[in-house]
Amino acid sequence: MATATAATGATSSNQQQLATYDDDDEFQDACDAETASATCALDLETALAEAKIAVDLFFNNKFNEAEALMKPLATSSMYHSVGHSVFTYLEAMLTFEQQHIAAASEALKQCLNVCNRYRKKNTLTETIGKTFKKVNYDQYTDLEAHAELCSAEALLLKAMLTFIEDETLTSLIKGGMKIRNCFAMYKECNNILNHRQWESESSKLHFESGVRMGLGTFNLMISLLPARIIKLLEFIGFSGNKQSGMQDLITGSQSEGIRQVLCVMTLLGYNLIVCYVLSHKEGDLRFCDELLVKQLKQYPDGVWFLFFKGRLEFMKGNLDDALKWYKKSWKSQNVWPQFHHLCFWELLLRLDWRESLLFATYLVENSKWSRTIYTYQKASIMCMLKTEELHSSEIRTIATLMKEVPKYKQRIAGKSLPMEKFACKKTERFFAQQSFLYVPALELMYVWNLFKILGKHFQLADGVYRIVEENLTHYGERVNSKSNPAYSVFAADNKALLLLLKGACLRQMNSPLQATRCLEDVIAMYKDIKEDHYLVPYAIVELALIYIDQGNKDQAIRALEDAKKNYSGYSLESRLHFRIHTALIELKGKSYENIPAGDE
Repeated sequence: MATATAATGATSSNQQQLATYDDDDEFQDACDAETASATCALDLETALAEAKIAVDLFFNNKFNEAEALMKPLATSSMYHSVGHSVFTYLEAMLTFEQQHIAAASEALKQCLNVCNRYRKKNTLTETIGKTFKKVNYDQYTDLEAHAELCSAEALLLKAMLTFIEDETLTSLIKGGMKIRNCFAMYKECNNILNHRQWESESSKLHFESGVRMGLGTFNLMISLLPARIIKLLEFIGFSGNKQSGMQDLITGSQSEGIRQVLCVMTLLGYNLIVCYVLSHKEGDLRFCDELLVKQLKQYPDGVWFLFFKGRLEFMKGNLDDALKWYKKSWKSQNVWPQFHHLCFWELLLRLDWRESLLFATYLVENSKWSRTIYTYQKASIMCMLKTEELHSSEIRTIATLMKEVPKYKQRIAGKSLPMEKFACKKTERFFAQQSFLYVPALELMYVWNLFKILGKHFQLADGVYRIVEENLTHYGERVNSKSNPAYSVFAADNKALLLLLKGACLRQMNSPLQATRCLEDVIAMYKDIKEDHYLVPYAIVELALIYIDQGNKDQAIRALEDAKKNYSGYSLESRLHFRIHTALIELKGKSYENIPAGDE
């Protein structure tokens, strides 16, 4: 009778674990669950050792060898299954091709199935007891602990894939619930890490690197969100503690655990990309330099670290050095040519429009990440060339590209991408103004927050300033001639754009008084602007950054609050709100870290 009760409890617990996944996720055992560890899989230490070899192969560009090591045991060993799933997931993200997305989805379903075999099976009594008393984590074996961690990792990837697999509201909700469950699993893994006696120090080391990576990334990324979103997420169980997240990732990056390199990648991505796109602050470039010295010593030809080295030099304003490292990156491997696209995207911003056009053309023809953005980007670069520099066929090509931009518009997680919507609006303007736009490539540089580089590279800043000044002169001539009524319809929009770019450029050139005059002129034009209403709140934030540079904290806060509360419904609003959020946190000393990470 006791045996029957225990079996019933275990069955109930198993059902709860399966509920962590989707109703759609089918679990097909490659071998019987009861004998899996005995007959189908390697022991944990061996599996970890092989997974570490696969990681080293992958980051040395030996992608096929890494995949060949992981795939044969992907149906029985959880670390081989996670490795195989990560490789298929990366291929799906790089190619955006439906067959690769479907393959990644199947691999992750299989991985969740494999991990579930090794997770601790609680009896009904144990499940009820967890509600009333402290859990005894010593009841977990090392294998069961790692199964929890691997499940969390696979579930996170499955959640991210859900957003691009299916655009329905149901899938969006499912993806959100998976991420919530994943975060809860990482917190439980943190409890396991800190409240049990480990059978193997090596096993604990690898486990800890995974916990640090998972919780650190969650806390860091959530902390970047606007306050109102963070408060909602905290209500449903998330936390957004930036300091805790950074410390976890730094600790993980200094360990010898299997996920050490992933902690490094997250830190590099945050400091070299996220900081520059979503905030007004600089990343920690010195820290990134230190990380890259170590990683390039270990992976001298690794495409990822060569790319990050190029990005580091780019953000320092060393454009020639950046080009050198980007070229090394794309020449280091040909298995996944999509890696090259990362470098080509960066190389568009050197103000050599003919050279930029070559890279833009390659992206349009070969990349599937966002055909809408890439097509508009190519057309924008061609618009930067003077009419006398264009062949008649190129003028026709610009019009063709602008017509094609809306055709490729996509939806992810049920929503259009803000940058794609922005590009589509600009193509409408192009035709409304009889095939003309003012400095569209510079406008793209600005909304991608790349004007930061101008302050570190005088020649580049001076080049941008001269282009804007020439176009302001051109604008005045067109308005005064009154030869084309279409110009007068959007006169305020065009002038405001040029003045915003001029003001932003002058701020980077340390000319705050001139910059302020330009930005105040933009704000004063609010009622005259017909479509580009985003220009005014962006100008207000630029003014706030000038006040910050001048040490005028109170005035900066008032300007940021003005942009945040009094303007809405404009293009790229969320992008600006991220920057406002990080600036206000810095100025007010305010954090949204009420829920600590880790222990419950």
